[in-house]
Amino acid sequence: MSPAAPDQAPFAWPVRVYWEDTDAGGVVYHASYLRFLERARTEWLRAGGVDQSALRERTGLAFMVRSMEIDFLKAALLDDELIVTVEVQERRAASILFGQSIRRADGTELIRARVRVACVDLHRMAPARIPDEALPGRDP
Repeated sequence: MSPAAPDQAPFAWPVRVYWEDTDAGGVVYHASYLRFLERARTEWLRAGGVDQSALRERTGLAFMVRSMEIDFLKAALLDDELIVTVEVQERRAASILFGQSIRRADGTELIRARVRVACVDLHRMAPARIPDEALPGRDP
């Protein structure tokens, strides 16, 4: 399938860093970035009208992370205001490759990630074609 339209702006989701996201020194713990990236992908779907719970109930399908590459460029700190972006780089029949970044509100890039998410039939635990209803901005 084709990549996303190049003129489409990335989806952006704001995040604030709380104590629970940090280590004892007030620096964001590396696993917290995974949660921030996940939340932004979930909100991207929600903003596009995709209800993942309803999709799972109706079709038995769910999205699961297949692979992830992360470059940790700089650290986020307690109380930082962050912007997490989501951009579709490639769509295949059963997976989507996302480009994601996390920046401080001042524009400083902290994290750069590539995340491949697969559509999985939960009953068979096998890849499944992504239905049109599960893709924001996709013509049915």
